[in-house]
Amino acid sequence: MAISVLVVDDSALIRQVLGEMIRTAPGFRLVGAAADAYAARDLVNKFAPDVITLDIEMPRMDGLSFLARLMKARPTPVVMVSTLTESGADATLKALELGAVDYVAKPKLDIKRNLEAYRSELLEKLQVAAAAGEGIRRVAGQRGASPERISTTLSVQGTEHIVAIGASTGGTEAIKTVLEMLPVGMPGIVMTQHMPPGFTRSFAERLNRSCRLNVLEVQGGERILPGYAYLAPGDRHLLVERSGADLICKLSDSEPVNRHKPAVDVMFDSVAEVAGASATGVLLTGMGKDGAVGMLHMHNSGARTFAQDEKTSVVYGMPREAVKLEAVDEVLPLTSIAASLVEHIKRVSKGNRV
Repeated sequence: MAISVLVVDDSALIRQVLGEMIRTAPGFRLVGAAADAYAARDLVNKFAPDVITLDIEMPRMDGLSFLARLMKARPTPVVMVSTLTESGADATLKALELGAVDYVAKPKLDIKRNLEAYRSELLEKLQVAAAAGEGIRRVAGQRGASPERISTTLSVQGTEHIVAIGASTGGTEAIKTVLEMLPVGMPGIVMTQHMPPGFTRSFAERLNRSCRLNVLEVQGGERILPGYAYLAPGDRHLLVERSGADLICKLSDSEPVNRHKPAVDVMFDSVAEVAGASATGVLLTGMGKDGAVGMLHMHNSGARTFAQDEKTSVVYGMPREAVKLEAVDEVLPLTSIAASLVEHIKRVSKGNRV
């Protein structure tokens, strides 16, 4: 059955270009195009589209305000399409916080080759978003008050333990939920979230403001310290290397893995190699299979491994693949991961590994 799409943009030219890309694509059906949020509301009620493309800057009501109302009244997969997805990463991160599945920049209309590549990217993201419809509705129903922060105090020393977290579609909010619950004194945390260049710095700053850990985008060469979380930049793989007693962040410009750069598998593989049983792996919501094989390597090296469950995942892809490989020790709801992680760290810090 064809994926029905509603285009919402105040530019007639952009509506025409996006509409044509969708209308002529096999497996897609364009149900309408709206110039503002009020027209979009009427079309959503009339056609109940599988997925919506949504501009951020619009007259009468901006895209973020419309998105917030949509997710309360009729949760629907949304892909943000705006110039702000390049220059205003904060606006895009806010859209993801409100429930948008993904984002693309507005198409550059001057070069035909760019349009062909853009069309392929747009259609792929629309397909992923439409497939996440059930997850969007589930997560929207769970969205509400922030989970309670864990009051326990940890006192991990040096690099005796490391935590590695990977995520993709829906992962910005999943990572935020986990980190906001974690206490001070956590072991050093390394993180890979599928994001483009320019977005990871804003994401790290956003996390740093909202949680008790010190969160930063990796520049390369950082010593991994307790109480810190290190996020892979949007155009480099993050690896962990050992230097004497220290663990160090290293960046690699090698080819994409599983079509991603940064890739979770690259990070997990390096952690398995240098930390073994002194590591914990966490795999959160995301489309595809990135991280599954790397988590298996961590599991086989003695690390404890956690995965987000289907009910709380926007897209139960990456965690499902890890479960299929028997790489996961515990499958948990998102809001239970932090507590289980802390309890595990307590056990291993006392020498009572289970």
